[in-house]
Amino acid sequence: MTGGAGYIGSHVALQLRTRGERVVILDNLYSGFRQAALDAPLVIGSVGDRELVRGCLREHDIDTVMHFAAHTVVPESVAEPLKYYGNNTCATRNLLEACREHGVRHFVFSSTAAVYGIPPAGDAGEDTPTVPINPYGTSKLMSEWMLRDLSAAGAFRHVALRYFNVAGSDPGQRIGQSTPKATLLIKVACEAAVGRRPGVSIFGTDYATPDGTGIRDYIHVEDLADAHLKALDYLRAGGTSTTLNCGYGHGYSVREVLDAVQRVAGRSLAVREEPRRAGDPPVLVARAERIRTELGWRPRLDDLDTIVRTSLAWEEKLRRDPW
Repeated sequence: MTGGAGYIGSHVALQLRTRGERVVILDNLYSGFRQAALDAPLVIGSVGDRELVRGCLREHDIDTVMHFAAHTVVPESVAEPLKYYGNNTCATRNLLEACREHGVRHFVFSSTAAVYGIPPAGDAGEDTPTVPINPYGTSKLMSEWMLRDLSAAGAFRHVALRYFNVAGSDPGQRIGQSTPKATLLIKVACEAAVGRRPGVSIFGTDYATPDGTGIRDYIHVEDLADAHLKALDYLRAGGTSTTLNCGYGHGYSVREVLDAVQRVAGRSLAVREEPRRAGDPPVLVARAERIRTELGWRPRLDDLDTIVRTSLAWEEKLRRDPW
């Protein structure tokens, strides 16, 4: 598992190990944390290091790869596009070459709703045209193309999961979103609620939405992690390569999210209104029927207050005991 010491990868690793799977994590700890790997084997290094990756696949006799390692900050990708193409696309190409050489048959890929850009209706299904508006989305889409072509060339099969907005943390507070200077809205707002930030910004208040702020489909990280386990089961059962949206199918505006954080935390936030950020669509919500049909995925934590509550609990823990 690449990036398994990061936010989403660590939650997937924990669920896999809870059900008895053998997990080996490869992470350069650029945005991950040694503590998040818990007691799983951790190899520190880059996905772009061909010899290291080849050695890991051989030494641990890997039959399935879950690939989370990536840079993920949209505004940064606009400012530093080559950083994103190098890490997200070129390194993925190196990983896939090593997988082909080793005979890895199953691959689960961490993709993104950013591949859709600005869908005209504000919602996106898997058949919605992919027209990313930032290098982050483009870098992930290029990796999807490589997966598609490699799957067409042989026995290799994959599931690409297009994440919408991931939030929340392990309800047991063993792991959570710990990245310094994070840009994810719920993470930022919860940091502000526990005093770890002075406030929170709304980027854009003039969108054509009911309250003028952007609308996103927020999915709890535990439900997203379960989708990866379902994808693994699907591939092991002989499923063909597929691409699936990971979202709940409904969205909340920035103001609605901030209201929820203030309600759950029982305190007010210092909120600043700022101009729109480059690369942000006004509305992005999943059409997510296919993942339910193909994988039998059934989310358990589709509730904004639950997402916020687990995020706040993790921020309170970090405030007491920083990673």
